[in-house]
Amino acid sequence: MKRLKHLLSLLILIAFAWWSFKSLLPSEGSSANVSLTQFSTERAMRQLREISSEPHYVGSKAHKDVRDYIISELTKLGLQPQIQEGFVLDSWGGANTLVKAQNIVARFKGTSSSKSLLLMSHYDSAPHSKSYGASDAGSGVVTILETLRAYFSGDEKPANDIIVLFTDAEELGLDGASLFVREHPWAKNVGVALNFEARGSSGPSNMIVETNGGNAQLIQAFHEAEVEFPVATSLMYSIYKMLPNDTDSTVLREEGDIPGFFFAFIDSHFNYHTVNDRVENLDPRTLEHQGSYLLPLVKYFSQIDLSQMKTTKDDVYFDAPLFTFVSYPFSWIWPMVAITVILFLFLTFIGVRNKRLRFGYIGRGFLALLLSLLAPLFLMQLFSWIWPSLYPQYEDMLPVFIYNGHWYTIAFVVMTLSICFGLYKYFCKSDQTASAFVAPLFFWILINILIAIFLKGAAYFIVPVMFGLVSYYALVSQKKPNIFLMLFLCAPAIFIFAPLIQFFPVGLGPEAYWISIVFTVLLFGLLLPVVGRYKSKNMLSYVGFAITLILLGIAHGKSDYTPERQKPNSLVYYIQNESKKAYWLTYDTHPDPWVKKYLGDTPEKASKYVKNSSGSKYNSSFQYANEAPMVALENATIIKTKDQLVGENREVTLLITPQRSVNRLRLFSNVNTPFRKLIFNQKEYKPDSTETLFKKRRNNDLLGYYLGDGEELEFTFAVPAGINPELRLREYSFDLLENPVFRVSDRPDFTMPAPFVTTDAVIVDREINLDLLTLIEPKKDSVSDIDLSQINLE
Repeated sequence: MKRLKHLLSLLILIAFAWWSFKSLLPSEGSSANVSLTQFSTERAMRQLREISSEPHYVGSKAHKDVRDYIISELTKLGLQPQIQEGFVLDSWGGANTLVKAQNIVARFKGTSSSKSLLLMSHYDSAPHSKSYGASDAGSGVVTILETLRAYFSGDEKPANDIIVLFTDAEELGLDGASLFVREHPWAKNVGVALNFEARGSSGPSNMIVETNGGNAQLIQAFHEAEVEFPVATSLMYSIYKMLPNDTDSTVLREEGDIPGFFFAFIDSHFNYHTVNDRVENLDPRTLEHQGSYLLPLVKYFSQIDLSQMKTTKDDVYFDAPLFTFVSYPFSWIWPMVAITVILFLFLTFIGVRNKRLRFGYIGRGFLALLLSLLAPLFLMQLFSWIWPSLYPQYEDMLPVFIYNGHWYTIAFVVMTLSICFGLYKYFCKSDQTASAFVAPLFFWILINILIAIFLKGAAYFIVPVMFGLVSYYALVSQKKPNIFLMLFLCAPAIFIFAPLIQFFPVGLGPEAYWISIVFTVLLFGLLLPVVGRYKSKNMLSYVGFAITLILLGIAHGKSDYTPERQKPNSLVYYIQNESKKAYWLTYDTHPDPWVKKYLGDTPEKASKYVKNSSGSKYNSSFQYANEAPMVALENATIIKTKDQLVGENREVTLLITPQRSVNRLRLFSNVNTPFRKLIFNQKEYKPDSTETLFKKRRNNDLLGYYLGDGEELEFTFAVPAGINPELRLREYSFDLLENPVFRVSDRPDFTMPAPFVTTDAVIVDREINLDLLTLIEPKKDSVSDIDLSQINLE
């Protein structure tokens, strides 16, 4: 009978773990047959197919088509959309970026608005890798469009103005959001912003708060909106800030002091910024989840006083199936920790007095817990050492979640549990579970003390520990406490920590598997009131190891590249004008046969020929190169329209006009060049008060400019008289495979363009010699009116 209870309790624990994941998402996407006042995933998917039918990065033809489609859909809703257009100049590490953003903005007037509700997402897709942008962020666009359609179908009239903002050039540096905050008059009256994003193509959407002050009012409002599937913890924002990512919400917070929320899903991260970010790869349940957030939030925030959202107070908050959504003030953190410490010491005293605790078995419990942590971490380290030899192809995947990552997560979790069962069987008797329980409670209390000091967003970790203290009381006061009561008391630990075990490797990459292992062991410790009483721990350990081997076998079987699991690769054609030489380049550490077709079987190190990479989010550099046949391409015209002394400075203006389809221009100058002024297309770079002569540049990058169709670059700079700065220009076009001049074959179906780097591109690198440029002063009001037909293209 006892073994049957233990088996049943184990099955219930597994069911709790399953429920902790199942409850994060709607069970399915809603059909088009739901009420017109409800969000319909199917209706939103129809719009998404239109938006993501082609890559639509800034400057592409499809970019304009998507913009026109969104405008037409907003018009159907009875809105009057406008285009906010303007150049945005931003700086990162002294390297400037310039882009002409074209935001789509519309407003629905409220009945008595004092502050506006802003709904936002971005409509451009990632450049370089030909991303279709279905999830990032077409999903956000259609979430807003479908939510507005459902909301306007009802009888409710908003008290507050509702502003719709689809930003442009988000993928190039959050430029559309910057343009809105800096230059649009509506930005000054926004009370709360709701932003929809994606960093993958499946999984639950996480709610994260963006605010310069406290979050208490925002969290209270979120709670009152009664969202059905909240996935939100105060820990998430702490983790988000550690990642190399910002969103448009960050710009609103930093530059406009606009508080709000953003919602983003991150699973299937291997589709992020790739050609596989297509509508067929977006999980309909994920899109439904986005809609389940926005519709109730629009109904709530459109009616309340949005001027009351700012506060200095912070809340801890978390979601769990039994609790749905819980929050409490930061001021409770230390009292809860103190109460927990006092109760732990008191119950330990009671247990020793009642002889339910034995010091020898308490020590064995500490040893079992420490070995349970060290053993799987050691095995994980061994695996990480042999990983590069087993899977060298993974080196070409940037630090993202790998295709078979979930199989490895399950394998490492099961391996860890099997080790825990084996060690606790050896060191701890089932009738001494109370003694064994002292160690995990001690470590969890210590962790929560550290959290209270350093990471208050994770302070809700104390809640399962407090439930654990109730179990501890039962263990030290009763000889045979009811195992099903113990199950109920263990449920909060599973509901809160089980999803985190999966979240860390999904959010941070395979390097975070060790965090999953640590959380698994610590969670096992909180489950000791149930699993510590099992008589068959050895059998569970053996079964766990067998399952681990099976799972590792499945993961290994899914480690190769297939049309469903594509290898990222890269190919670039690079011309150096001065040497009249051309090269094939790749970022790939392990070139595949398609890349080797152009670089050869024994390519040379790229650094032999090219000093700089094209830049990337993860600071990747070209790896290999080989000489290529020279192809004649039309260079941009470069003319001087100004070169004169102004006081003690030499001021020069250059007009750079591409003569072929170019997507990006980059300017370089020696990092030590003493610039006194930099102006790009009438946008002046203004250093902060701590900077003089633009010395903050860490490298030779001066400007990156993503061009729209027919755009040109006017570049004005000032240097001390007598200085002749070294300048270089690179022209980038993302058309290597489409350009008939190069005749590059199609990729094999098991490969795709590498994300986050410049690939499938043609790059022309040239020096700008100011002394060889003829000064042509413009005779008209605009330099764009100069007759370029009279200029030598060379």
